[in-house]
Amino acid sequence: MMFDAHFHVFDPAHALVSNQGYVPAHFTAAQYRARVAPLGVVGGAVVAASPQGVDPAPLLEAARALGPRFVVVAAADPARDDRALAALAAAGVRGVRFNLYRDAAWTIPTMLEHARRAGEHGLHAEIYTDAATLAPHAEALARLRIVIDHLGMTEAGLPVTCDLARAGAKVKATGFGRVRLDPAAALEAIAKAAPDALMAATDLPSMRADRPFADADIALIETVLGPALARRALHDTAAAFYRA
Repeated sequence: MMFDAHFHVFDPAHALVSNQGYVPAHFTAAQYRARVAPLGVVGGAVVAASPQGVDPAPLLEAARALGPRFVVVAAADPARDDRALAALAAAGVRGVRFNLYRDAAWTIPTMLEHARRAGEHGLHAEIYTDAATLAPHAEALARLRIVIDHLGMTEAGLPVTCDLARAGAKVKATGFGRVRLDPAAALEAIAKAAPDALMAATDLPSMRADRPFADADIALIETVLGPALARRALHDTAAAFYRA
């Protein structure tokens, strides 16, 4: 049984925009369901990707199509005021994602301020960046409800990721084909720092990754963590965090 804490849906009914010259192929809710059928997925988080812009409507539509235990993480938008953030939460969005790799609108200080305001409306912050860049801001981040994408991405960022996990951050155990670290060693280090930090995910359809998701990535999580911690990572932690 798995709660997939991070994946994308690209439905042809909704236009995509080029991001740094890249537009992903369509990947519908039905295609997602077929791909994860062997994994026992019972719920998950539909996460905004850079070519989807900031409108959460396509994500909410995908979550409704997938079922009641699927929720949404929308793209963060610096133009959203408190009323717009409240409307996101009222629509069922659980968090906002800051893509520091691909969205020039954000610096870390502006992200921190927006994440603080989002948190006042019950929205957590998900951060896609090299975790090493977050080191000077660890104290401020520790006061927020945050999720670090893709194991923090780099070997240099792993100590920061572990420190943030100790402070209460969640860490997505996914994207093994895009990270610049040893996934097994990172899983072990993060689980040792904070046994309830890891949330497993497929990262489907693995856009721009050097290697797409494989079922063996889930097997690696199970092997490294062992049965009890693997169950937390594969289902329990994310299901509780996303309130699904």
